[in-house]
Amino acid sequence: MANGGLRNAAVSSPVRRYAIMRVMMLCRPILATALTTTLALAAVTLAAHPARAQDKGSVNPKPLPPLANPNDPHLAAKELFGRKPLPASLAVRSIGFYAKGCIAGAVALPINGSAWQVMRLSRNRNWGHPDLIALLERLAVKAQKVAGWPGLLVGDMSQPRGGPMLTGHASHQVGLDADIWLTPMPNRQLSREEREETSAVMMVRKDRLDIDLQSWTPSHLPVIRAAAQEPQVERIFVNAAIKKALCREAKGDRNWLSKVRPMYGHDYHFHVRMKCPPGSTNCEAQPPPTESEGCSAGDLAYWFSDAVLHPKPPVTPPKPKPPITLADLPAECRQVLLAP
Repeated sequence: MANGGLRNAAVSSPVRRYAIMRVMMLCRPILATALTTTLALAAVTLAAHPARAQDKGSVNPKPLPPLANPNDPHLAAKELFGRKPLPASLAVRSIGFYAKGCIAGAVALPINGSAWQVMRLSRNRNWGHPDLIALLERLAVKAQKVAGWPGLLVGDMSQPRGGPMLTGHASHQVGLDADIWLTPMPNRQLSREEREETSAVMMVRKDRLDIDLQSWTPSHLPVIRAAAQEPQVERIFVNAAIKKALCREAKGDRNWLSKVRPMYGHDYHFHVRMKCPPGSTNCEAQPPPTESEGCSAGDLAYWFSDAVLHPKPPVTPPKPKPPITLADLPAECRQVLLAP
């Protein structure tokens, strides 16, 4: 696959790209107006309902309208972070917890690489800690070797400054989470239209009890295994039907299965979560998973119960949770938000 100049940028080291990005940030007084206007158009697509990774985007997203009172203490933090098209020009660090935090000095995963392509570009969510960028690039090459895939299709990572998102995820806030489609990258470069319109392939049967043999292939297990065997990976989230299939199909060393956890949804992508990286002293770690494979009938019983597969609406609808405000986030996130 010929990517021209983009391929050259993609294969450069994360450290080198980070250095280049820092130089660009220092030149912001000159570039600010043009660069911000361009990237703001790709920041986030407005939606009246929470978006999912499968929701289609637009090649011409509308910029978000300015906030009437951005200093309102009751304003949802997602409204603030969702309007930041560039990362904070600060030292790299993940701050807070995966579902309540932010990131300073984030780096973008190039939209085209020798072994990956980024999807849903209109969301501007291909940002993360440099360690996450390096992990994804490494894993994409491994997918070629262990599964014979042309490469990976990468979905949502984080916003330029992390934080809560206007649509979709509760986590993905500190630059350490990434969604990887279970649909292999095609052996060609996708157009921007295709990246917004293409849907990932569903891997779970309609009855939700097992994988769909029409879409799940033997090549899926080695890709997920390769991700789980990365020392920096804390957890991998998949649908319970996919976990069930992995338990059934895994041979030899099965220790990696302990990192693979069943989760709601996650039926056409898997979610990679990294450990807090060195230097991010204010990153809140998640307790490590148990050493159990999590493959027994008891381990999976809850996920295949009727209450989970066919939930009944509550008699009294629950009150909506109040949104996370800037005051709810770690104090450092205010600095991240206000930084140039």
